[in-house]
Amino acid sequence: MAEVLLFHHAHGLTKGVLGFADELRRAGHRVHVPDLYDGHVFDSLEDGLAYARQVGFGAVQERGVRAADGLPAELVYAGFSLGVMAAQQLAQTRAGARGALLFHSCVPTAEFGTGWPAGVPVQIHGMAADPFFAGEGDIDAARALVAEAEEAELFVYPGDQHLFADPGLPSYDAAAAAALTGRVLEFLDGR
Repeated sequence: MAEVLLFHHAHGLTKGVLGFADELRRAGHRVHVPDLYDGHVFDSLEDGLAYARQVGFGAVQERGVRAADGLPAELVYAGFSLGVMAAQQLAQTRAGARGALLFHSCVPTAEFGTGWPAGVPVQIHGMAADPFFAGEGDIDAARALVAEAEEAELFVYPGDQHLFADPGLPSYDAAAAAALTGRVLEFLDGR
């Protein structure tokens, strides 16, 4: 059984993110899902990003980092898109990390002032033609992380959708989401 700290994407803490957490729980894992948006959920990505801009991207990320306070050090950190920032920062900088799951986003490891820590496995998932993941350089950061880390996997799915794993969004891709979930459950086994 793994203990997971899962961060939502820019739409907020949607039913799809909560459903993903429940799926991990049904597999026997303990999952914490903080609400970094104080109850705000947005139908459009643009509105969610506007809210994050209003609050401040750094403030949203800091809320995520603070969500780990009081939790055990031995966590798997996971994030969807916007939530990857806090997940990746914690995986890189908080001692005891058991792994990282980065969905739809990845940043250069230098962003957090340190390389990828030894002994921390990571999985990264994104679509090949996603305008954010592929078009804004995240896929390049993901490839660099895979080359740097001792145990890392990059899964690139066919398609151009950004948040393809949230069934409540128009970007949902059932086949890619099922593959992502299966790979995540394999990753979590034994952590």
